[in-house]
Amino acid sequence: MEAVAKLNNNRSSARKMRLVADLIRGVDVDEAITTLQHTQKKVARDLEKLLLSAISNWQQKHEGAAIDESQLYIKNILVDDGPILKRFQPAAFGRANKIRKRMNHVTVVIDSREEVELPGPEESEAEQEQGPEQE
Repeated sequence: MEAVAKLNNNRSSARKMRLVADLIRGVDVDEAITTLQHTQKKVARDLEKLLLSAISNWQQKHEGAAIDESQLYIKNILVDDGPILKRFQPAAFGRANKIRKRMNHVTVVIDSREEVELPGPEESEAEQEQGPEQE
């Protein structure tokens, strides 16, 4: 089962974020964290925090599961354009230049390479077929 983490209205352009997102798409989580820590881009810090949040979400969702976290990998990562703040800067001869302050939305989906079995109620198949016992 997968876990999702989202980052909305991040103050950088989607183009810059996609450069870093392409580095970690489809790789193991441990390798992705190492890559992000050694990438010298400002957006790498935001993406690292988002990835750690996705790992935490996965741990919360699979509490008690007998699987190692080293089996996690980045299943999907999406970077979409967000809203644009439009500003104006004075220019020569009474003109004005547009300044677009761009934002983006990032979605990270992580999953385990192995099938995860969650501990459930201890009922046998025979008991389930008979239904609840009546006294």
